[in-house]
Amino acid sequence: MRNTRSFPILFIALASMLLSACNLMPQTVPPETAAKTGTAIKQAQPAEKKATTAHIPALTKTGNYQVIGDANFPAYWSGFDAGSNVLANTKPTDLWQRIRDGFSLDDKNHRRIQQQLDWYVRHPAYMRRVAERARPYLYYIVETLEKHHIPSEIALLPIVESAFKPFAYSHGRASGIWQFIPSTGRRYGLKQNWWYDGRRDVYAATRSAARLLDNLQKQFNGDWLLALAAYNSGEGTIHRAIRRNRRKGKPTDFWSLKLPPETSAYVPKLLALKKYIQNPATYNLDMPVIANAPYFERIKIDQQLDLAKAAELAGIKLDKLYQLNPAYNRWATSPNGSSYLLLPRDKAEIFRQKLAKLPNNAHIRWLRHKIRPGETLSSISHKYHTSIQTIKQANHLRSSRLRTGHSLTIPVASRRPQSYRLSANQRKSALQNILRKGLKLTHIVRRGDTFWDLASRHKVSVRKLASWNGMAPRDPLVPGQKLVIWSHTGKVASNNNLRTSFIPPRSRKITQRIGYRVRPGDSLARISQKFRVSVAQLCRWNRISKHKYLQPGQRLTLYVDVTRQSG
Repeated sequence: MRNTRSFPILFIALASMLLSACNLMPQTVPPETAAKTGTAIKQAQPAEKKATTAHIPALTKTGNYQVIGDANFPAYWSGFDAGSNVLANTKPTDLWQRIRDGFSLDDKNHRRIQQQLDWYVRHPAYMRRVAERARPYLYYIVETLEKHHIPSEIALLPIVESAFKPFAYSHGRASGIWQFIPSTGRRYGLKQNWWYDGRRDVYAATRSAARLLDNLQKQFNGDWLLALAAYNSGEGTIHRAIRRNRRKGKPTDFWSLKLPPETSAYVPKLLALKKYIQNPATYNLDMPVIANAPYFERIKIDQQLDLAKAAELAGIKLDKLYQLNPAYNRWATSPNGSSYLLLPRDKAEIFRQKLAKLPNNAHIRWLRHKIRPGETLSSISHKYHTSIQTIKQANHLRSSRLRTGHSLTIPVASRRPQSYRLSANQRKSALQNILRKGLKLTHIVRRGDTFWDLASRHKVSVRKLASWNGMAPRDPLVPGQKLVIWSHTGKVASNNNLRTSFIPPRSRKITQRIGYRVRPGDSLARISQKFRVSVAQLCRWNRISKHKYLQPGQRLTLYVDVTRQSG
């Protein structure tokens, strides 16, 4: 066994020599360099020395960094000034700097990277928008990646995947900021049901993405570029490309593989982002500062809660609650088991206090529905914006058979459906109501309908038809579902399942938003007739009921085609 008693003495001697040398050096270190060394830290320390332990004050600010305490050193460090400790930890106050400090991927000069970098440099406004969208999520992403020892460039991957849009949905059925497809999401523990889609849960999906990426880099022997390519196109695609190159005696690194065009551009996009963010001054990039601190807290909810009620308890807008919790498809959390909500840190405690005082019967609103002849669970669930399974559970029903005259207890939203603007139904409705060129057709899906059949019948592409309805081409169609079709042929076959309305070819350029002040005697019907719009449109634009009386002086918003107005 080696004699280790002399180690502390030897260490002190070496440290003394180091410190003496440091004191002899001229103090000409630039501030930004000093912040990353012991120099600036030393200058900020008090002269008093302690007999047994050295103590570093917590969070002493030095430029873009903070000194992290508390650090208590072993007894054989006694007599040393804590300010001289060259091992003092620092952390940046700006999250972007923390990300830069963790960069480690090889970003060699390559024309494909340069092409993508040129695009980012030409679009600085895009980067600022993306950075603002990332603000609530980025700190948690960085924390999660660091725990998995994943390069911090990966924190920028949602920019490539989704531009940090929490409700992003691709033609390949990928969803959320990390763009999980359904099967991969389920494989990595992300639940998907009528109420909730874990692929859009920023907290859960980030953890799953970290696990997936870590598994991929292990599969490709630590090659992160191949792992990233596999994240985009699937590991099978990359393995086949590698085998193909091996047979031909070619290199098997990412840059040498023949891959699908999207994947060939995917990795260069991320590496271009790294260059762009690593040297913002070089490219005149003014990135919004994001604090290197948690933005949200995750709070457990033990029973179903109306999201409007949750927003009210937290003192935030409902839209903001949805943006932090985009996984919730409907107006409430799931009725089965516990759920979680992400809330801004400064709102979390008041939410907990108010939720604890909320009576159990006030979490959601209930009503009784008397079953009428011909009604089904499907029609009733559609009417009240809930699921068949929820109604069955609430009423302890074993089958879907209903008895006329009996009553059902149904959980319902506390506000009108339009108030839940970012719920799945309302997002889809908003997309379907965007004005486009051509003849607008509304098709009610029948059993056996497919996107391919409908697209072929109306001479439009399958991808466009799906996108008009916020769907992917491979999404299943459900009988009774409403689809919007924009036809350019001007010819429509007779079909009881179609309703039509013609939109002039240049309607997007001549539709104007106007404000109208209600006059005595006005009604929704009279105003809609005056401006040649429908009552339903008036109600939707102003989020009012068609049964509501208008008040003189009330202001309404209308979107009118100025070429159709009589003056």
